[in-house]
Amino acid sequence: MSAHNHHEHHGADLTKAARTRLEEAGEQWTAMRERVFEALAGFDKPASAYDIAEAVSKTEGRRVAANSVYRILDLFVGSNLARRVESANAYVANAHPECLHDCIFLVCDSCGQTTHIDDDSITKNVRSAAQHAGFSPVRPVIEVRGKCGKCD
Repeated sequence: MSAHNHHEHHGADLTKAARTRLEEAGEQWTAMRERVFEALAGFDKPASAYDIAEAVSKTEGRRVAANSVYRILDLFVGSNLARRVESANAYVANAHPECLHDCIFLVCDSCGQTTHIDDDSITKNVRSAAQHAGFSPVRPVIEVRGKCGKCD
């Protein structure tokens, strides 16, 4: 993972980038997967599978089970379309799904706002320390809890 500039997608462009990435991974972009992704991308904070299921249920006009959403979110995380905020059991859409980075989240304990940053130099050091300890890191996730600039 080297340093590089990448384009962060928004709105319809983000959905298109996610679809392209998923299809490149050999998966189908179904109508339900699109609804789940659009619902996820529509949240301004990390969303749980239940939050997403409720949002999709409203747009579909029928109940969508959280279990179905969990399966889709697992696929999205595995395909780099979404990131899981472990401590909140919630998800955020990845604004640049074509780039693979380890996760660093800044999580506000007051308002829940979560910022995803990419700093490969930090995560490279974390991977190196883990390997030095005889551990094989697969998916490092770093979460820094505190207060955002609005709540501080």
